[in-house]
Amino acid sequence: MISHGRTPQATRRALLRQALGGVASLAGGDVMAAESGRGVAVVYPDLGEPFKQIFTAIIEGIEEKLRGSVASVAVSNSAKPAEVAEDLRRRDAKVLIGLGRGGMRIATALAGELAVLVGCVVSVQESEARAFPVYTLAPDPALLLARLKRLMPGVRRVHLVYDPRLNGWLVRLAREAARAEGLELLAQEAGDQAGALRLYAQLLATADPARDALWLPQDPTTVDDNIVLSMVLKDGWNRSIAVFSSHLAHVKRGALFSLYPDNTELGRSLAAAAQRLLGNPRALAAGVAPLRDTRAAINIRTAAHLGLDVAAAQAGFDLVYPNG
Repeated sequence: MISHGRTPQATRRALLRQALGGVASLAGGDVMAAESGRGVAVVYPDLGEPFKQIFTAIIEGIEEKLRGSVASVAVSNSAKPAEVAEDLRRRDAKVLIGLGRGGMRIATALAGELAVLVGCVVSVQESEARAFPVYTLAPDPALLLARLKRLMPGVRRVHLVYDPRLNGWLVRLAREAARAEGLELLAQEAGDQAGALRLYAQLLATADPARDALWLPQDPTTVDDNIVLSMVLKDGWNRSIAVFSSHLAHVKRGALFSLYPDNTELGRSLAAAAQRLLGNPRALAAGVAPLRDTRAAINIRTAAHLGLDVAAAQAGFDLVYPNG
């Protein structure tokens, strides 16, 4: 099933942008400002809140960057790619932005017909990104490790347990980012939860609180939100080991800090990528890329427990936990 529609707020913003675009053209500005979104379509999963709000913010960012409305199509899990393709054909779409797993499913099916890119997906195997670029929600290791060094300049080693099938690409980036920050990345592979638990237990038992930190990636194999997370946060707290995460929800539960998406900025970045594809369908290399449009969250209770200056530590963070 396919549904169309825009929130009243999004519609009002689009009309305002079109009106401003007309004024700009009369004043000698960009004559095609109101129509520069033409040719770009967005497909996203038809989900309830809070996901609907996330996709709405991303689409608003896309439209703000393009200075015009785009064709947006919400699809159910049962939507047939052929039906979506016919719909996009009627809209004269040249570039497709697929959001989330639902959008990625459609983008994969239509990659031979349109220029496509995908954004707002959590974990992706590299084999899924061989035909087009996929912009994940995994925060850029360079941003995470730079934030860690600002908070805890004494840290020298960062431990990471990961599934190479999902995060081999991320570890390659992380090694470069660690070298740039003067850090040693100790990345260990685990193929299942049991193996991950053994590695976490070993490294937490031997880690040096003054020199070591533990990074929890977006990795469903090695970071189970129940058993693994509870054990790591408890043992990390007891031994005063800094645990930071690529998951915002982990900060609320006790991780020191995380980076999470700035959805409107993410939309602008996806729109910029789409503009390049409009000019040249082969302008972007296929492959997996990290999230660079981020906000930051910190747990000040954990920061205080680790001996950090809380007032100084929380400067520059957008969310602070506990917030009650």
